[in-house]
Amino acid sequence: MDVPGKTAHKSFASSMKSLGSSEDYEIYCQPCDRNGPRLPAYGFCTDCKEHLCESCFKHHKRHTLSMHHNLLDKNNMPQTMQLSSAPVHTRQLDNLTTPCQKHTKEVIKFFCHDHKALLCNACVTLEHTGTTCKVNYIPDIAGQIIDSKEYKDILKDIDTITDQCNKMSEDLKKLTAKSNSSLADVLISIKKFRKEINQRLDVLERQVENAAKAIQLENDKNFKSVATTCDDVTKSLKISADSIKHLNTSKQADRLFMELKLAEQMIKDYEKSVQQASTYDVKEYNFNSNNTISTFLKTQKSLGSLAQTTIETKICVSTPKDKNMCRITGMTLLPKNHLIIVDSSNKAIKIMDTHSHFITDQLQLDFSPLDVTAVTSTELAVTLPWIEKIQFVSAISNNLAKKQTLNTDGKCSGISYYQGKLVVSFEDLSKLQILNTNGTVLKTVQANFLSNIFGTTIFRKPCYVKCSQNGIYISDSELKRVVRLNWECEMIGNYGGMSMPNGISVSDDGSVFVCDSVRYVIEKISGDFSTGKVVLKSLKDPHAVCWCAETSTLYVSCDSWNDQTSNFIRRFSIHSFK
Repeated sequence: MDVPGKTAHKSFASSMKSLGSSEDYEIYCQPCDRNGPRLPAYGFCTDCKEHLCESCFKHHKRHTLSMHHNLLDKNNMPQTMQLSSAPVHTRQLDNLTTPCQKHTKEVIKFFCHDHKALLCNACVTLEHTGTTCKVNYIPDIAGQIIDSKEYKDILKDIDTITDQCNKMSEDLKKLTAKSNSSLADVLISIKKFRKEINQRLDVLERQVENAAKAIQLENDKNFKSVATTCDDVTKSLKISADSIKHLNTSKQADRLFMELKLAEQMIKDYEKSVQQASTYDVKEYNFNSNNTISTFLKTQKSLGSLAQTTIETKICVSTPKDKNMCRITGMTLLPKNHLIIVDSSNKAIKIMDTHSHFITDQLQLDFSPLDVTAVTSTELAVTLPWIEKIQFVSAISNNLAKKQTLNTDGKCSGISYYQGKLVVSFEDLSKLQILNTNGTVLKTVQANFLSNIFGTTIFRKPCYVKCSQNGIYISDSELKRVVRLNWECEMIGNYGGMSMPNGISVSDDGSVFVCDSVRYVIEKISGDFSTGKVVLKSLKDPHAVCWCAETSTLYVSCDSWNDQTSNFIRRFSIHSFK
C-alpha cells in the first residue's frame, strides 16, 4: 500500500499481504494512525511512548525536538500497543488548527519557553532549535492549564485592562462633554465680544457722522443767510433802478436828484453787506481714519484666542501584580511617551504609556525604592534607601530590567542626573552628594559644613533633588523651603513660606513646581526664586510631581493612603502655566 511521503519497510511486505487491511495490524505506527492509514510498527520511542513506522522512525532521529529521544528497533520494541495517551493526543491534535502567522501553511503545535512564542514545525526547525531554546509540544504540556493559576491570572489581567478601558472611555466621554460645553460658552463669548466691538464702533461712527451733519447744517444756514441778503439787495436795487429810469424819462429833475443821492447811499450800504457775505469761508472735507484703530486692526491676526483651562485626568496605576495600595514616591519621563513610576509600597518600578495610560511593564524589586531619575533615554537610576544602594534599570522596548548597583554611605533619598553626574540627597544625614555613574563621590556637602562657612544653614532635611544646567534644586521638609545651589554648591536662591515641600520638578526656564503636602497645593516658583504662585489646589497630600514641557502636562501623585487617591496619578493639562 502506497502512502504519500511514507514507505513501508520491505520486511513487512509479506505481512501486509497476509494480514489483509492495515486495520488488522496488532502493532502499528501511532502517529500515522492519527492522521492517515495504519502502517506496521518499525520501532518504538521510549520518550514519546509510541510505536513508529520506518519513515517516522527515521524522521524522529532527524527532527530537532526528538533527535535525542531514546529509540528501540523492531527487535527490542514492546510487542504490545501502549494506547493510554493516544486519546488525549488525538483530541488535542483536533484542536491544533491555528495557522502560524509567519508560515501560513503550517499549524501551531509547539511553545518556546525562552521566547514565550507559539511555533509551527517550520519555526522550530529554522529558528527555535533544541540546542538554543526550550520547546515543548503543546499537547504534552497543556493538560494542567485547565483552571490553573495562569488561567485565572490572565482572566484577571483581562478584567483589569477591560475596566481601565471602560473607565478611560467614560472619563473621556465626560471630559469631551465638558470640553464641548466650554467651547459652546466660547462661541457665546466670541459673539458677545464682537457685539461689544460693534457697539463701540457704532458710537465712534455716530460721533463722526454727527460732526459732519453739524457742518452740513452750518453750511446750509450760512448759505440761506447769504442768499436772502443777496435777494433783498437785488430786489431793492432793481426798484431803485426802475425809479431812477422813470424819473429821468419824465424829466423830474428834483426827484431824480434825490433818488440818485438815496441810491448812492444805498449802494454803499449794500456793498458792505455783499462784501461781508463774500468773506464766508466754505470748506471741503475728507475723512481721515483713526490711525491707531486702523493699525491695530491691520496688525491683529485674530479676534482672540482659545485659552485652555486646567483639565484633569485620573490615571489608575495599580496592577494585578500589586499586593498593597500604591504609594507613588517618584516619577520621571523617558522619550517616546513613557512615564516611569516608583511604587515604594509594592517595591516596584512601573512604566506607563502616556498616550494609552496603560502600565506596559512592571519590575519587582527586593526592597522599596524611593526616587528615580533618567540617566539616558534607556537607563534609569533608582534610590533604595533601606539597603543604601542605587539600582540601575534598563528600559528598552517597554521592558524594565535590573542592571548594576552602587553602594551609598547612607540612606539615599532623592536622586537626579545631569551630564554624567548623579546628585543624591540623604534626608536623615542632612547631606548632599555628587557622584559619577561609577559611584565615585565627587563632592559631599554636609549641612553643618555649609552653616559654618556661610553663617546660615542651607538645608537640614533635603528630601527631593533635581538638577539642570541652571543648578541644583532641593526641597527641605524641616526648613520648609526650596533652595537653589550652583554647581559649586553655593546657595543662589531660596523660596520659603511652605508647610511641607516634597517632590519637585524643574522646567526649562528654571521655574520649579513643588508639592506642598500639608497645604494640599502645587506651587510654581519663578526661575529667579523671587515669586511663587499656587497653580493647583485641593490636592490630598501631593507627594511626587513631574512636568512635561512638550505637552504642558503636570503629573502628580497623592500619598493619602486612600485607594481612590493613592492608586491614581492625576494628569493636568495646563497651558496657562507656560
